[in-house]
Amino acid sequence: MNILAASGSFMDFMQTQLVQFVQYTGFANVTWGHIAMILVGLIFIFLGIKKEFEPLLLVPIGFGMLVGNIPFYPGLKIGIYESGSVLNILYHGVQNGWYPPLIFLGIGAMTDFSALLSNPKLMLVGASAQLGIFAAYMGALALGFAPNEAGAIGIIGGADGPTAIFLSSQLAPDLMGAIAVSAYSYMALVPVIQPPIMRLLTTPKERTIRMKPPRQVSRLEKITFPILGLLFCAFIVPSGLPLLGMLFFGNLLKECGVTKRLSDVASNGIINVCTLLIGITVGASTQATSFLTGRSLLIFCLGAFSFVVATFGGVLFVKFFNLFLKDENKINPLIGNSGVSAVPDAARVSNNVGLEYDKTNYLLMHAMGPNVAGVVGSAVAAGILLAFLH
Repeated sequence: MNILAASGSFMDFMQTQLVQFVQYTGFANVTWGHIAMILVGLIFIFLGIKKEFEPLLLVPIGFGMLVGNIPFYPGLKIGIYESGSVLNILYHGVQNGWYPPLIFLGIGAMTDFSALLSNPKLMLVGASAQLGIFAAYMGALALGFAPNEAGAIGIIGGADGPTAIFLSSQLAPDLMGAIAVSAYSYMALVPVIQPPIMRLLTTPKERTIRMKPPRQVSRLEKITFPILGLLFCAFIVPSGLPLLGMLFFGNLLKECGVTKRLSDVASNGIINVCTLLIGITVGASTQATSFLTGRSLLIFCLGAFSFVVATFGGVLFVKFFNLFLKDENKINPLIGNSGVSAVPDAARVSNNVGLEYDKTNYLLMHAMGPNVAGVVGSAVAAGILLAFLH
């Protein structure tokens, strides 16, 4: 009897352990939302690898979606929203806005402002493309979002992922996942979204406009620009200092010629590490139980709207501006799309569409002017929104 009783107790114990094991597996906790987000993550990875749409962003974000949507039993401290988990600790850099300024430091160290300095009026093209930010802001207000949430959503129109993360961390932390994924998604889809709009808004004659070659920019101008740019922009919008300060500092490291080691670290090690951490944690923040809401879908729709408006704004502004310029000074409106902050992909789109209509008309260097202006413009716009809405 004792043997039978012991055997029965052992079987009960094993059965209990087996049931508990099953309860802790992903199969027991999976929902259709998890499956949907895993499929989205696989699409992101496919687009990044097969189509090479911003692979440095889409591959980490897509894999982060897989990580974030593995179903688990609550309380194990493995989810990104569970305090004390590894993912949650890494996500602090996103939630508190630590990573974006470091990425801007690297962007500054990689950016050549020569195209903009050689033709300063291209700054206006970059500014005009920021129209998408304020259009999305007003659209979000109309859909019932609070003013601070609308401001964070609006910045998607600048096509600048780090700026979107920085602003949403200050204004709407609860919406950060949807805003960040939306911003990076549309940045990656620049080659898909913009060309049809550019063709729609321009005539065959406008697409073949040849612009004057950029003038040679002196070393003194390159060194002076980040210093004067910081003082001018930061005095107007002090709230944009975390981004603008690091952007111009990185550029000074690059252009001064005596801090090559620091410039190399900023443009390689620092920006690569931060891009990895942002990608994996932003992707993981799409955990279905917290991410899949009606508001998230609205944010994606507003992001698409803002991106379209930004492209319209840039191209139409060039067409309008050309009415006041002499023939030899006219700007090819195909570079209007590059006023968004997706560097250098938007400039490449300008060049590629231009080459479709004239195989010898290279627009890349011209398009880099409004493109880098868009980086500054989106940071300034973020500072303005932060000042009014924080």
